Amino acid sequence: MSRLSLNARILLGAILWTVGLFTIVGVFHNFVMFHYPSAPVVLHSTFGHAPATALVAGLCMLFGFLQVRRGMAPINQLRTRLAAVHTGIDARVGGSYPAEVQPLVDDLNALLDERERRVTRAVAKAGDLAHGLKTPLAVLAHEAQQARAAGHGQLAAEIDQQIDRMRRQIDYHLAHARSAASAVSPAARASVAASAEGLVRALQRLHADRDLRIEIDAPASHAFQGQREDLDEMLGNLLDNACTWARTRVRLTCSNEGEQIVIAVDDDGPGIEASMREAVMRRGVRADEAAPGSGLGLAIVRDLAEIYGGSISLEESPMGGARARLTLPGLGAV
Repeated sequence: MSRLSLNARILLGAILWTVGLFTIVGVFHNFVMFHYPSAPVVLHSTFGHAPATALVAGLCMLFGFLQVRRGMAPINQLRTRLAAVHTGIDARVGGSYPAEVQPLVDDLNALLDERERRVTRAVAKAGDLAHGLKTPLAVLAHEAQQARAAGHGQLAAEIDQQIDRMRRQIDYHLAHARSAASAVSPAARASVAASAEGLVRALQRLHADRDLRIEIDAPASHAFQGQREDLDEMLGNLLDNACTWARTRVRLTCSNEGEQIVIAVDDDGPGIEASMREAVMRRGVRADEAAPGSGLGLAIVRDLAEIYGGSISLEESPMGGARARLTLPGLGAV
């Protein structure tokens, strides 16, 4: 019985249901005829077996229901397996299925494998391109040093600025390629607390000359469903922005909202005007053109978050400055 195909199970279940229904109709007919004296005698005698007939009918209907349910079980199993692939628990659709369903599963797995191979090749090519650009950029940086030594400070500063922009663009597109690969194989996990603590240590050294306090309130069980490098990129940009504008204090908090985690980065700086909050998340736009940077930080955070199905918004902070609210797919525990 376990080797029956899906079609055979459904057909057998339908037959058993039909037999059960016809039997119940016959029992009901005999019951009605029993109350009429003019009914044929043979019907009277048939009614005497009504309890046994009703039992057989009930069993037929029960087994028919179980057979149809068992026939549909592979479909439910396939839905569960696909959900596991979608959430990153599994990389492929596993399990054994009837002959009608197995080809579909094989095609899905072949599609997943081919997509992963293509993305892996694309990421490798992007890495090769970035590596190939390092030498020309190093040459340009050397030329800038030579120009500065020759007294051409303005020219050297312009070259340095363009080199910095090119490096930021390379980092931006590499982050895209890496996160696209993560979306294809989303089995990675990254602790929010571990990522934030490592970044805060680096930022505290960077801003050691300032009286700046950086606080973290992120439970150890809160995890991002994605690559650690991508989480570092997003949190690093948000914390760096907050430290740049903060007067004395920066705070990172993390909370759960259903299947998502919400990371808030607050500072006590001047904040961002409501009319500018959407604009500063576009590439190349800065809240203060006099400030250093290329205006790519928030754009990178937004694009990475959207690739993972998350989002970022800028709000007014309870601390008086700006709040960056980052929503990402999360897990209850690492």
